[in-house]
Amino acid sequence: MKTLKTTIETFAFLTFFAVLFNCTQAKGQVPENVKQAFTDKYPNETNPDWETDAHGNFEAHFKKDGEKYRADFSANGQWIETESSIKKDELPKAIRSVIKDKYDSEEITEVEYVQSATKGEFYDVEFKQKGKNKDVEFRANGQIINQ
Repeated sequence: MKTLKTTIETFAFLTFFAVLFNCTQAKGQVPENVKQAFTDKYPNETNPDWETDAHGNFEAHFKKDGEKYRADFSANGQWIETESSIKKDELPKAIRSVIKDKYDSEEITEVEYVQSATKGEFYDVEFKQKGKNKDVEFRANGQIINQ
């Protein structure tokens, strides 16, 4: 019985510290190198809202000229990408043409303009599907780069 009590106490103790550690991380403990990388990339933006994504990357949410943006940085301060939501009718004509030809029967749920460190500039169009929505990435000329 004493062993069970000791096991429960140890578990409770470890759980307390695990929760405490996670709460500290969740409250926006953004590393200085990540903050500096954001400042270097966006020198006129002074007060982003920070979140951590499922991959451990840091997301800076901010507004620029009234538009909402999200910039992603790795834990070592490497810029990953920046995206902003746009309207369907703001897509380049070539992309709208491909969508009409290949995806006309599918409902668009979200459109984003993305600047990526690895992929360059592209447009991410999300189509509604049962289960998980489908994302299709386009170059401005209508070329599909990922679906």
